[in-house]
This record gives sequence, structure tokens and C-alpha cells, in this order.
Amino acid sequence: MENFFDNNNLLRILAKWKWHLIIISVLAALVSLIFSSSMVMKPRFKSTAVIYPSNVAPYSDESETEQMLQWINSKDVKDSVMRKFDLPKHYGIDSSYKYFSSTMSYLYDKFVKVAKTPFESVEITVIDRDPVFARDMVNAIIHYTDLKIRATHHSKYVEVVESLKKALVIKQQEIDSTKALLNAHGGAGNFLSKSAETMGIIGAQGQASAPATKGDGDLIYLTYRMFGLANEFDLIMQKYDLAVFDAKKEFTYINVVTPPQVADKKSYPKRLLVMLYFVAGALLLSLVAISFVEQKKSTGEQA
Repeated sequence: MENFFDNNNLLRILAKWKWHLIIISVLAALVSLIFSSSMVMKPRFKSTAVIYPSNVAPYSDESETEQMLQWINSKDVKDSVMRKFDLPKHYGIDSSYKYFSSTMSYLYDKFVKVAKTPFESVEITVIDRDPVFARDMVNAIIHYTDLKIRATHHSKYVEVVESLKKALVIKQQEIDSTKALLNAHGGAGNFLSKSAETMGIIGAQGQASAPATKGDGDLIYLTYRMFGLANEFDLIMQKYDLAVFDAKKEFTYINVVTPPQVADKKSYPKRLLVMLYFVAGALLLSLVAISFVEQKKSTGEQA
């Protein structure tokens, strides 16, 4: 057996058994053609889309494309696609099966491929026996991914809106409280009428008026405080209006560079590859069998 695959010995064996090996190769090729026919191996079709992320920002050191991969592979997107196309029924998996969830996850990952390209885009590929079904699944993955991102961003914008709304209420309470104190001192109009006196404005004869009292000082403080609160309220209101706009906007978060198409020819099985595997396997097994035959003959002759 050790010398069987020696070059000289191998050439001698091939020459001796060449017709047998040729016949075996031909038979293996014929069997592979039958096995790879649509009657035995159901053909599968592939549909592919290429997309780019849009209107998204990474949360950490990841790129926008890497973030998009996380969205596409999220459980929510997978579950939505499975429900839409009733994939358990499509793949023939009973929901009462003990390993239903893990089996469906395996089949989904087997027939749905998502990968980042060298150009920072994302390629989505679906393989199925129905070319239209494959195309529709790719479109559904894109659609549900966009909805998932939109819903997540919307919830964040709503949080900002609610936070700013509370800030406006607090600021309005401060304004109302300050306004009440200001009114108790005669109001801002009283401050304006007394401003010449409280600020010590020089009179026509070049002499200052009477010094301001404590009540006048409170009036000045409350008036300026009122102006400051009004400005703060206005700034918060601007942020609030922007947050409301963000919460109501309906952006798309995916740019489709190459839309999925209905395949016009199968991508699996490849008959040539199947034939090569069958012929190579048959020849290898044949050579092993021949090695035992030759070794047995050699042992018998020596005996």
C-alpha cells in the first residue's frame, strides 16, 4: 500500500486499469448528470441587491455600513420577513418541532446572505427555488430594515420632544413666578418710569436724583430676570420645534444602488461542478479498491 502511489507504480496501474477507470469515469459523469437534473436536485435561483446607508450616524467606532449590517441582521427584521412570507411553511418546518427556532434561524442564514462590499456598500442575496420569491424577499428585507431604523430614530426624537416639553413647562413656571413678583412691585412699566431715578441719571442741572431704594433694586432685578427667562424660553422653544420636526419627518435610510432582479437562470446546482465531484470521487474510490486488489495479488504471488 505504501508503494502503490509511487509514481512508477501508479503509472503502471493506470495503464493496466485504464479502460476500467475510463468506464467508471463515464458512468460517474452520467450519474452526476442525472443527479443534478431538476427532477432530483431542485434548482435554486439567486437575487441580489446592493444598498448604501443614508441619513444614519454610527453610535460608536463602527462605520455607517457596519451599522447597516446590524440593522439588517436584527431579530425584528428577520421575524418580519419570516411572517410576511410564512417561511416555516415555505421551508417545510412544523412550528411544533422541538428545534423549530434554531432550525429556522439556520435556514434563514443559509439562504439569506448579507455582506459588506469593498466599496462600503451592503450586498443582500437571497437564494430560493422560486426566482420571484427570492426577488420579493430581498425587497422585503430592505423595506423592513428601513422601517426598523425609522422606528428607532422616531422613538429617540420623541424622547427629546418630551424632555424639551418638560423643560418648557418648568421655564414657564419660572416666568409666571417672576411675573407675579414683578407685578407686586408695580410691573415692568413702573421700572421704566422710574429708571431715571433708580439708575441715578443726571438731571438738567448736573445733579443726580435721589438714590434708589431697596424696592427699586428688586424691581430692576426682577425686570432683567424676566428678560433673561424670556430669552431662555425662546431658545428651548427653538430646540423643541426642531425636535418636533425631526419626530414627524419620514426620511428613507437606505439608498438602493442595484435593485434585486428576477433571475432568468439557476445558480444551483452547477452541473459541471457536480460532475467533477462525482468523477473525482469515483476515481479516488476506484484507485483505493484497485490498490487492495493489486496488493492482494502481490501478496499471493510472493506466498
